[in-house]
Amino acid sequence: MVTVNRKIEARVRRRKRVRRRVKGTPERPRLSVFRSLRHTYAQVIVDTTGQTMASASTLSKEIRGELKRTGNTEAAKKVGELIAKKSIEKGIKMVVFDRDGYLYHGRVKALGEAARENGLIF
Repeated sequence: MVTVNRKIEARVRRRKRVRRRVKGTPERPRLSVFRSLRHTYAQVIVDTTGQTMASASTLSKEIRGELKRTGNTEAAKKVGELIAKKSIEKGIKMVVFDRDGYLYHGRVKALGEAARENGLIF
């Protein structure tokens, strides 16, 4: 049986492996996704300066009132739409997608596809 710690350790190993290759530059920042049991978070980060250009989550004021539940794929789609809108307002159209060790499935996939549909290229 897999314990919670082993699952977390496996995700952290995947995250480190992916992070070695995926770097956010000023021309193409990194779209980082984090999910907890209750919420979904997304940030657009320039790794060379350590600067967060845009962020969105299910806790954001713009979408907090619209959501019935915050830990599902519908909420992740809203976060994807919001992060795309905020990024494009700042002039960022191309990003590198960082799934942070999570499988590209479920909420992570919903967020990514919603961001693509709303204008982000990755």
